[in-house]
Amino acid sequence: MGIRIQSIHFDATAALESFIQKKVSKLEQFHGEILDADVTLKVIKPETAMNKEALVKVKVSGSELFASKVSDTFEESVDSAVEALQKQLIKIKEKSRIK
Repeated sequence: MGIRIQSIHFDATAALESFIQKKVSKLEQFHGEILDADVTLKVIKPETAMNKEALVKVKVSGSELFASKVSDTFEESVDSAVEALQKQLIKIKEKSRIK
């Protein structure tokens, strides 16, 4: 699975990028047919609390899943988005088993 990280209007640190790689790669446990993942990070203006947004898009054979979360830190946002995608992947896998 290829993971592409894009940070808008700032430079993501190496630590943040490795955190994202680690979290998003764990999605393969829930569905083996993930083709690639796009992670977009951006800071919502104006500068206040809860202004770090993470948008995670995962392409699975046959469909595309998406989750967007806003938190105080990018790590929290990515964590929440990955959790939401885990639920979506489990739901898709269960539906394919029924058919």
